[in-house]
Amino acid sequence: MDNLMSFLNIKYYDNTILDFILFGFFLFLGIAFKHYFSKLSSRLLFEVFRKHSFGLTRDDFYKLIKKPVSFLVLLIFVYIAFSNLDYPRAWHLVSSHKFGVKMLVEKTYAVLFIFAVVNVFRKMFDFLGIVMVRKAEQKDKKAEKQIISFVIESLKLAVLVIGLFILLGSVFDINVGTLIAGLGIGGVAVALAAKESLENLMGSFTIFADKPFVTGDLVKVGTTQGVVERVGFRSTRLRTLDKSFVTVPNKLIVDSEVDNLTERTTRRVTFTIGLRYDTTSEQMRKIMNNIKTAIVNHSATTSDCHVRFTEFGNSSLNILVLYFIEGNEYERFLQVNEEINFRIIEIVKEAGADFAFPSSSIYMEKNV
Repeated sequence: MDNLMSFLNIKYYDNTILDFILFGFFLFLGIAFKHYFSKLSSRLLFEVFRKHSFGLTRDDFYKLIKKPVSFLVLLIFVYIAFSNLDYPRAWHLVSSHKFGVKMLVEKTYAVLFIFAVVNVFRKMFDFLGIVMVRKAEQKDKKAEKQIISFVIESLKLAVLVIGLFILLGSVFDINVGTLIAGLGIGGVAVALAAKESLENLMGSFTIFADKPFVTGDLVKVGTTQGVVERVGFRSTRLRTLDKSFVTVPNKLIVDSEVDNLTERTTRRVTFTIGLRYDTTSEQMRKIMNNIKTAIVNHSATTSDCHVRFTEFGNSSLNILVLYFIEGNEYERFLQVNEEINFRIIEIVKEAGADFAFPSSSIYMEKNV
């Protein structure tokens, strides 16, 4: 036993063999079991949200915060491992209060640790946002869902700012109070430099206050049309009908005419039917009456229907058809429109008439 203790107390670079063993043990423990310890700590954190998880499981929570918690756990074990070692005196390193290797190592670790803690809190707010959004969806409150997204982003930004202030104060020894006071002096310059960003931020507040749309609405802003997926501090994100992702600055939305297509109670359909010139007036009247009757009697249309003989075209007798389909669902609109179009074809054929196509008549003069 004495021989073992003598062996463990042998020093290399001012550290005993026991110190190196402990260093390796904790480092190995952190690398090998970081996922286990992160899962264990995630379970403990989940208990805070369990009563309000709204159907989300512990595994859902773990998947969201797995990476930041694993990184934080690894940093803790790295700190414990290195705390067992001392810097060799032969290196003649200055203290950590002066610029040198010790200061760089300590400052780097502090930066990484603060970053890891901030990231864990941001992911926890993400989970809180998912829970609240799911609750709002089940109650079918679109406006509440939009506000939740904005509030969660605000909380995440606040955590980031607090982390930045802690970093400046504890790591770089900057007087945060003096810094904040200095911002008041340079506020005008900052405001001018960030004029566009501030306008977009004010635009987001205007959108939340005025509520021209909520998340999930189909809107048209200028020439852009799409479903609102998210309203952020700087911009609003739309998913267009061809599934592309468009980011529109909030200032542009506030300054532009916004057409909320979701708020429409009906969808208008308007087109022109061209019949051949050999169609009689009686056939025309019969076709127009039958088309109007078919549209008005359809279960998905309103009584506001217009079928009129409008003009003599270059190669057709043109009939204007205008009607409205109830509701605003696009798939339903296409289905009803298709049903009526097929019925119009049948009506024209039943009347013994036919559709015109672009044509021209050539008259040849014969000289005798």
